[in-house]
Amino acid sequence: MTCINRRDLGLLVLRVGTGAVLAAHGSQKLGGWFGGGGVEGTTAAMEAMGFHPPKHSALAAGLGEAGGGVLLALGLATPAAGAAAAGTMAGAVAVHAPAGFFAMGGGYEYPAFLGFAAAAIGVTGAGRYSLDHATGHVLDKPWVVALAFAGSALAAASVVGRRARGQAAARSEPGDEEV
Repeated sequence: MTCINRRDLGLLVLRVGTGAVLAAHGSQKLGGWFGGGGVEGTTAAMEAMGFHPPKHSALAAGLGEAGGGVLLALGLATPAAGAAAAGTMAGAVAVHAPAGFFAMGGGYEYPAFLGFAAAAIGVTGAGRYSLDHATGHVLDKPWVVALAFAGSALAAASVVGRRARGQAAARSEPGDEEV
């Protein structure tokens, strides 16, 4: 008889909880579930936040959250799921950063926590109670961790940088100066 491993049980709880929150948040963006705006509403929000192209940004954010969340909860392709969710949360952190840290004031506390939790799970692995374990960790190899997190970091830096450059250009457009 196999003894229940507390570390693996803890990873299961953390994975399912974090994955469910991310999946629900992403489903608001993609399907309009749980009071969300769906792709159309998220596209408008992305445009207002300075993400271009806004529809691609809305789809990427929704898929990063919903897809990454479902995969984290299942413990399948955990490094890629954690990296995708963490990269998506980096964009959310950039949006909330001007308001400071705490969520109560509109800050980045919540997306930062979700991003760090997803990244930690992606780096640690899903544990024994997961589809990664059941499939012999075929999608949970050290090279997958490195590739997934490098790709996610590059994508997040590109998206956040493009947004920042666009906002800076909008602030310095002719005709915006006070006379």
